[in-house]
Amino acid sequence: MFPTGLSSVYSVCSYGAGIAGNLFAFVLFVSPIPTFRRIIRNRSTEQFSGMPYIYALLNCLICLWYGMPFVSHGIILVATVNSIGAVFQLVYITIFITYAEKAKKGLFLGVLGIFAIIIFVSMKLFDPPARQFFVGYLSVASLISMFASPLFIINLVIQTKSVEYMPFYLSLATFLMSLSFFAYGMLEYDPFIYVPNGIGTILGVIQLALYSYYSSTYGEYLREALIRSYA
Repeated sequence: MFPTGLSSVYSVCSYGAGIAGNLFAFVLFVSPIPTFRRIIRNRSTEQFSGMPYIYALLNCLICLWYGMPFVSHGIILVATVNSIGAVFQLVYITIFITYAEKAKKGLFLGVLGIFAIIIFVSMKLFDPPARQFFVGYLSVASLISMFASPLFIINLVIQTKSVEYMPFYLSLATFLMSLSFFAYGMLEYDPFIYVPNGIGTILGVIQLALYSYYSSTYGEYLREALIRSYA
């Protein structure tokens, strides 16, 4: 057992890490707003895909369920961040369905159906300890599947030797969110939180390193080319 004073500091650090993760996640949740303003203004989804928001909704719902008290105890900050994320994704999907020529209503309903099945199975077939493991493994699988996007961006940056499609502040927010929840998971002794977010932290470091390398190297190359063209 920790001494009372040390235990209080430990709790404050854990809570602080969770709050920080919530704040950085909020930055990510609001990042698609300019895209949806454009969709509403043009009354068309153009070439934008709704799939990332459908997958993000499923991920938020699963992680929200994992953070609920009757599945896991003491990690309510996981539930808060994912409840906010789910609301944002629902709004985005609603807008997308409204303006899409071929709306993906079937996939949206499928996500809700999968979530309903997860709730039913976890509550009816598993007791509390096993329930946490069942939903925890699902949340880890869901979070790891979401890493396909950073991996795609990393590959794109290396191939194009350009950071045009990897906004710095978005990459920084992703890294800080993953780092915050990695710390939160470690302080809460919860591998279902710190393992996927540890992977996310590593990917975030790679993204920031690539941004630093390519923005400086090729930025200098372009400046030299511009100087030569005017020489």
